[in-house]
Order: sequence, then C-alpha cells, then structure tokens
Amino acid sequence: MLSSSPLLVYVTTVPDAALIAHLRAAGWAVEVVAQPNRAGAVAKQWPKSAGLIDLGSVDAGDWRVVETLLQTSRINWVAAVKAGQMTDESVRRLIGLYCFDYVTLPTEPARIAAILGHARGMSALNDEMQRAEGGTTGDAHMIGDCEAMQRLFRMVRKVAATDAPVFIAGESGTGKELTAQAIHERSPRRKAPFVAINCGAIPPHLLQSELFGYERGAFTGAHQRKIGRVEAADGGTLFLDEIGDLPLESQASLLRFLQEGKIERLGGHESIAVDVRVISATHVDLEGAMDDARFRADLFHRLCVLRVDEPPLRARGKDIELLAHHMLHKYKSDSARKIRGFAASGIEAMHEYTWPGNVRELINRVRRAIVMAEGKLIGAEDLGLQPASAQPGMTLVEAREAAEKKVIETALLRHGDRINEAAAELGVSRSTLYRLMVRYGLRDANGESELPHADDLSA
Repeated sequence: MLSSSPLLVYVTTVPDAALIAHLRAAGWAVEVVAQPNRAGAVAKQWPKSAGLIDLGSVDAGDWRVVETLLQTSRINWVAAVKAGQMTDESVRRLIGLYCFDYVTLPTEPARIAAILGHARGMSALNDEMQRAEGGTTGDAHMIGDCEAMQRLFRMVRKVAATDAPVFIAGESGTGKELTAQAIHERSPRRKAPFVAINCGAIPPHLLQSELFGYERGAFTGAHQRKIGRVEAADGGTLFLDEIGDLPLESQASLLRFLQEGKIERLGGHESIAVDVRVISATHVDLEGAMDDARFRADLFHRLCVLRVDEPPLRARGKDIELLAHHMLHKYKSDSARKIRGFAASGIEAMHEYTWPGNVRELINRVRRAIVMAEGKLIGAEDLGLQPASAQPGMTLVEAREAAEKKVIETALLRHGDRINEAAAELGVSRSTLYRLMVRYGLRDANGESELPHADDLSA
C-alpha cells in the first residue's frame, strides 16, 4: 500500500467506480476530471503523481487538447483504451509519443494499479533529478545514496571549511573534478574563480607557460603577455587534475609556488603573489610513483594535506541504477522516441558489469542507448552489455579468484588505496599484495619492477 497518498489524475467522462474504490483502498488520492483541458492545472500542482486518461471517452474534437495535456504535463500518463482502439493511427501516435504505458479495458483494477504505481515512481524520480539539476551546490550534481558516497559527501563538507590543500584519489571517470567543484562551491572562496587544468592533456614543453603564464617576447610567438592558470585562480581554487602526469621540471616549479605563494611568468623577473587553494587529483598510484622517483615526495606531502577517496562505480551498488535513470532523464531529448526507462535485462547487466570507465562510461553507454534503442525500454543490448542470463558460468577456480579479487578491492577501498594498511588487514605482506593486485588487474604490470625476488614473497 502507498502510504504517502499520491494523487492520481483520472481523466474520464465515465468514471469506473470499482477501479476508483480499489485505488483509494491502495492509498491513492483520486482526482476525477471530466475535461482534458482542466487536467493540466491539477497535474501541475502534483508533479510526483500519475495520470490515467480514458481515451475511449474522449471526443474526437478534443484530441489536440489531449495531446497538449500529455506533452506538457510533468507527470507520467497511462492511457486506457477500448478493445480495437489501438488500430487507430492517431491513438497509437499519442500513446507512442507521450504515454508511459497503456491498458486495454476491461482489465483487473490490480493490474492498472501496478502500472500506475510504476508510472508514479518514475515521475517522482524524474522530479528529484530536476530538483538536483537546479541546485546551486556542488554535491547537488553528485548523485548517490550508497554508504561510500555518503562518506564522500561528509568529507566534502569537512574539507570545504578549511583552506588546506586537498588530494583526490580515484580511478579515471569517477568524477574527481565534480568533487573538486563541490569543495570549492562550499568553501569561503566560492565567489572567486574555480580554474581547472589537466596536467596530462598539455604537452610538457607547454605546461610551464600554461601554469605560470609568460611575458611578451619570452619566446618566439609570444606577442603579448599571457596570464597563467595559477594567476587566473587568484582568490579562488586551482584544480590540478592528473597531477601524477606532471613532469619533474614542472613539479619543482609547482613546489616552489606552494612554498612561497609567489610565481614568476616565463620571461619575467617579477615575483607575483597569488592566493589560491590547491586541489589536486590523479588515478595514478603516487606512492608507487614516489618509490620509482617519478613523483617528488616533498610535493606530494604539500599537496596531500587532506585526502579524499573517490569510490569506483562498481563499488556503489544501487547507485548504478540511480545514475542511469538520472542520465536518461538528462539526455532523453537526444532521441525523438520517448524512452520510458530500463528493461530488467538492462538493469541486471549494469549491475553485473565491472565499469572500468566508471561514471564516464555509464554516461556514454546510456546516451548511446537513448539514440539506438528500438523499443521504449533500454535493454542490455542497447547498452552494449552482455545480458546477465547469457554470461558464462564459472569454474571453482574462477569463483575463488573472483572472490579473492573482491576482498582485495574492498580492503583497498576501505583504506584509501594505502597498501600497507590494506596488507595488514588482509594478513599478507606488502609485496604479496602488490603481486596479487597485478595479477587481478588492480595495478599496472610495471609495478612488478619494485617487488622483491619471488623467493621472498610470503603467501
């Protein structure tokens, strides 16, 4: 039974008393409207409701009014049609373009109630997504109900109140820039600029000038002074994405700025004071990079005063479905066909998939499915995923390996990818954990270079 007494807008000239009684007993507040042109005003007041429109009782002269109602209402409509009415092209067009579902009368009230419940649930979800998109704070765009995301939200609120440097760790595609923006928008610097630079996307020989700017005549082609990203963020927040790809030369210059709070433009001799809050992020294992002398330890300790760990999508459970519905709502206008939601096969396949590209991959797959789907429900094939029922079985060895990988991954997530702490929890040595991470694809294979001899490894 629905406890919140959701409203049902029932548009009909001949109300079905038995159906109304059943719906009210199930918790619905039923508003009967005889004329379609009056239903819009009622629906507008109840955006989380649903609508049942009896097309069999609509006069032919009211079809344009009905189309306007179905097209403009924020609620989901279920059409009730008479036997044989679906042969009418205009009826099929109305339902196909604007209705969530339809039923052929007569049918059981319980079946109608079940379809209306689904329609109302999707309407409520869409309304939540619209309110989230209209929010002004950063984590309004960070969708998630799982415990890992709730921890992330709490961490964002805590670190935003300080001015200390923040380091965001996480896999590619998890939304590290969104987290950085959320921190900035909740900080005292929110009215000042938020300037982002992807350190891995700019050629090394141009990175110095991009970060710190240059004076006219500093090099061939420098016809006028250019302000660098650091200086452009003065008073606000500088976000250094993929900091692990920063060349050593630029690492030294960045460290000098963090220590002194001053920069020098390329070709200039003047020290310029700049006040910025630095947030950095990377998918690279910086502890391993420091061991390999690819990243300066002194710079790491300057950047990583506060650490935030971004959870991968595969560890977020039901959030996968929530995010998929959010993306469907956001991009559904990409297709002329009205997509109602996801088929059971699509939901199951999304939960079975490991999402190596994380949220970025989910967005791309949903957007493609919206355009390519043949039906009104997005299935596994539309997403380019293998249906759960079609996935091959596992041998006992494969099942053990999958379980071992999951335990290791969970431990790493719990300890923020801190290898020593995860190894201690798992009861293995650091080198053994490295070996297992490489084996299961949780660390790049070049990590083998820092492992001790195999004879020294403990199981």
